[in-house]
Amino acid sequence: MKKFLEGSRAVAEAIKLCKPGVISAYPITPQTHIVENLAQFVADGELNSQFVNVESEHSAASVVLGAIATGVRAFTATSSQGLLLMGEVIYNIAGMRLPLVLTCANRAVSAPINIWNDHQDSVAMRDSGWIQFYAENNQEALDFHIQAYKLAEDKQIMLPVMVCMDGYILTHGYEPVDIPEQEKVEQFLPPYNTSYKLDPSHPITMGHLADPACYMETRVDIQNALSRALKLIPQIAKDFKHTFGRDTGGLVESYRLEDAQYALIAQGSLVGTIKEVVDNLREKGKKVGVLKLITYRPLPVEVIHQALKGIPNIGVVEKAISLGASGPLFTDIKAIFQNKTEGPKINGFVAGLGGRDITRETIAELFIKLEGPQKDLEFIDIQKELLDEFIRF
Repeated sequence: MKKFLEGSRAVAEAIKLCKPGVISAYPITPQTHIVENLAQFVADGELNSQFVNVESEHSAASVVLGAIATGVRAFTATSSQGLLLMGEVIYNIAGMRLPLVLTCANRAVSAPINIWNDHQDSVAMRDSGWIQFYAENNQEALDFHIQAYKLAEDKQIMLPVMVCMDGYILTHGYEPVDIPEQEKVEQFLPPYNTSYKLDPSHPITMGHLADPACYMETRVDIQNALSRALKLIPQIAKDFKHTFGRDTGGLVESYRLEDAQYALIAQGSLVGTIKEVVDNLREKGKKVGVLKLITYRPLPVEVIHQALKGIPNIGVVEKAISLGASGPLFTDIKAIFQNKTEGPKINGFVAGLGGRDITRETIAELFIKLEGPQKDLEFIDIQKELLDEFIRF
């Protein structure tokens, strides 16, 4: 059934279809509408779930950790400082192999205070053991949550999944969204059934002390599970298409790369703008394309290499910066081609921090910059006068 919905409502509809037994969250802009809608579903009797109000994001993460540890499907959502406040529990959830699904409504990190969109919050958690998906539009945001539960709860994986969607651009944007039927979702996503949980009749310990004799093996086990996820994610996307008729999900999406001489790689809603520019430049005879990175962790190294090999000029456009180094995604992409003979020229572009607009004209400029010298880090659309003022200050 198609509806014209706000992105936050689309996500709430997806979660309702997945029937979590426990939902807990603390309101933070621009995540709030997601959990407001879910709270309303619970209050109206449309969703049989326990909605737990808490005093902070750290508490919300702790509640859903406890719920999943007892064998109950759970959900939470957050943004920016809220995700960072969850940080301790975020690592615990992955380390305890608990298949939580969390929505990150991407927002810049303070200070200075900024409520607009970039990816610095979720990227800060990329090394925690969580799987990360990035949605281009609201249909993907809805579909990714259903696929996320399927992936997280698979016995081969048993790891949490973070579905990232751009704050305001997607969370507060309205688009036509196809909402699946409940019966089809139940056919695709069986009830959560774990082989280990906290149960007084069968006592176990979770998150216990691991000394140097065994801690490293826990990290290796998570790494191996993430490697298995690289094979399972495309299969789940294929099964999703078979059930619902939509081709969403997977590791990457190639757009007009077949004969491209210039290519950008990016994540999230920005990819939609890049596709428009690619179509426009193609009409003018320019051989350009874009690779959309859907799955950021685990990083699909071989798939990225196969998609971009043979393209001589590549630009990584990202809404995050590893201060003191370069763009985090640029570092990953550069490493993929480090030991490849005759690798491409790779430029790193950081744009859109704090919600700065990335226009079609900006993207067209980036393709022109790919014709110039290679740069590891270039900040796009900097106001020189303002920067000079900060330097004087």
